[in-house]
Amino acid sequence: MTSILTNSAAMAALQTLRSIDNNLETTQARVSSGLRVETAADNAAYWSIATTMRSDNRAISTVADALGLGAAKVDTAYTSLENVIEVMSEIKAKLVAAREPGVDKNKINDEILELKNQLVSASQSASFSGENWLYNTGTDPLGVKSVVASFVRSANGNVKVATLDFNTENSVLIDIQDPDRGYLTKAIEIDDIMENPPAGVGPYVMIDMDLIDNPDPDATGVIQIKGDTTYEELDAMISVTDYIIKDLTNAASTLGAITKRINMQESFVATLGDVIDKGIGRLVDADMNEESTRLKALQTQQQLGIQSLSIANSSAENILQLFRQ
Repeated sequence: MTSILTNSAAMAALQTLRSIDNNLETTQARVSSGLRVETAADNAAYWSIATTMRSDNRAISTVADALGLGAAKVDTAYTSLENVIEVMSEIKAKLVAAREPGVDKNKINDEILELKNQLVSASQSASFSGENWLYNTGTDPLGVKSVVASFVRSANGNVKVATLDFNTENSVLIDIQDPDRGYLTKAIEIDDIMENPPAGVGPYVMIDMDLIDNPDPDATGVIQIKGDTTYEELDAMISVTDYIIKDLTNAASTLGAITKRINMQESFVATLGDVIDKGIGRLVDADMNEESTRLKALQTQQQLGIQSLSIANSSAENILQLFRQ
């Protein structure tokens, strides 16, 4: 039946054209944004997962920055500690040289005093971002220092920040308020480090901060050489110096291990961030090859739909032919 009130063919063509336009709009949005799931309306589950993982990835990126800061602090402490070990080795060599008969002990002591100044300078210079793990001027110990290591989300959705911890008790060289907390300022008993300690010798400290700016050639209990210093005293000083070097070497080894751990964690965090980005992409990114092909097909369908609607609308005009004479 042909009716001038109801054009079924035009209605069907219009409905088809609307469907094509909707699909074309969706495809064009995917092509322009590069996303298959851009809003929760596109796919609520994938959008939720992707949004959460993007947030976690920002936190992981911050962790990478924090690791860089932590690595700089550890490297600063390690570099200074390495220099201190070299200076301490030089002091030990000077003490050994002082055992040679006929040597000018006062000249050697002058060299040792300058080396001690270098020890203090290296300790004071080991500061990065306001933190110094080798030199303490406060009344309290420096305590445990933490470096942000990772951002962790557990299976039940709880999150936490994991840290790498280092106890500065193992690295402090000079402590102004409590000399016993510093490797270079604490007194070392000869009986504790020598199998056959000489009687009446020691204990010794490497650095007495009160004598750095005002040396006292008559001071006792400090590693320094005088003209009448005995071989027994020199042997005790050499043993004390060697003992301190061993402690410093252990401290440097610990810092080196932390540096290695931080470097490994930095590499892991960078890789993890890339993997998460890839995972998010698999969930929400549009396949541009597929979308471009679909866009071309929908554009063709749209043109055909418009043509079909035009034909359906023009069919009603043909009825006029029936009324012409």
